[in-house]
Amino acid sequence: MSTTTTSSAAQRVPAAVYFLAAGIFAMVTSEFAVAGLMPELAEGLGTGVEQIGYLVTIFAVAMAVGGPILTLALLRVPPKTALMIIFVVFLVGNVIAALAATYPIMVVARVISGVASQAFFGVAVSLCARLVDERIRGRAVGVAMNGLMLGTLLGLPLATLVGGRLGWQSAFWTISILTTIAAILTLIAVRNPQQEAGSEQTKSSASEEFAVLRRPQFLLAIVSSTLIIGATFSAFTFFTPILTQITGFAESTVPLLLLAYGAATVVGNMIVARLADRHTISTLLVGTALNAVFLAGFAFFTDVPELALVFMFGIGLVAVTMNPAMAVRAQRAGSTAPLANTVHSSFITLGIILGSAIGSALIPTYGLRSPVILGIGMAILAILVILPALGSPYLRHGVREADTRTTEVDA
Repeated sequence: MSTTTTSSAAQRVPAAVYFLAAGIFAMVTSEFAVAGLMPELAEGLGTGVEQIGYLVTIFAVAMAVGGPILTLALLRVPPKTALMIIFVVFLVGNVIAALAATYPIMVVARVISGVASQAFFGVAVSLCARLVDERIRGRAVGVAMNGLMLGTLLGLPLATLVGGRLGWQSAFWTISILTTIAAILTLIAVRNPQQEAGSEQTKSSASEEFAVLRRPQFLLAIVSSTLIIGATFSAFTFFTPILTQITGFAESTVPLLLLAYGAATVVGNMIVARLADRHTISTLLVGTALNAVFLAGFAFFTDVPELALVFMFGIGLVAVTMNPAMAVRAQRAGSTAPLANTVHSSFITLGIILGSAIGSALIPTYGLRSPVILGIGMAILAILVILPALGSPYLRHGVREADTRTTEVDA
């Protein structure tokens, strides 16, 4: 009876992981807040909307470049302490944003917030994997990633609503309050993982961490993640102009459609989280192939409203929702250490930058459908990069031999 109880407990995701999701929710809400408040920020900071658009890019670049640097600086710090330091840095960034009177000060605020956000993702995902039994790592990461999905579904509308009604500064004050609440919950409920001699959970040196980053399968994993997310954001970034200018929906209808898209990502994330541990590679292959199909449908049937919506919601189910499977693959190819997870998150951010930037460059010459077609190409490339992982021994990386039978991946 006691063995059954212990086994059952090992299969449960602890409350601490849900609190880490709250932190991710605050980070994502801050990331997307600028996109929802462009006119208000442009007026308040005395600049053009295009300059505010650069704040989105600046935040993403700060995440991709600065996140790993901050994580490396915290390498020898216990994970819980590292999270609290990151919370403080992120809070400082958002308070500066709320008090910003000029555009340069807002740039500084977004850089600080972006660096902290990426570091938090890396440390939090690493901690999720190390707080649970290795057989449910994907499920735990999925729970944490719900913070990302809900940030898209609820955080962006919340920031837009508060900022639109009470002034854009109030949106950043609200995010600061959310950050403080998440930090307090983390301080109370999250513990440092137990250190096991000889395991990947013990403190490692910088040289050992960098050695992990050079593993061929890890490099393939992060490249595939970049392509998967790039394919998604090459379309997602331009949903609003496509739906209004080609599909023919009224501007007032689009927020509701994006809300439904966000709900699809929540559902998809829950499904992928359940599949990520035992069927990591097949989940990535099938999900990315379906994404390519849905992107193709959306590109070629954009002017048929009913079909366009079906394909758009399909993209929501299988695109960004690959995060739990991508994280499990990267951890098995690399490690559960914070630096590897932060670098993986940085390459995911790179996918966002590439998908949106290249898509923007294509539009003047090839029209609004061209970013979606770009997404199809990136999804196909992602499949080609994932294929070499089929049958590779690294899929059992970190799994004890005694557990091999119960954790067989894609057998």
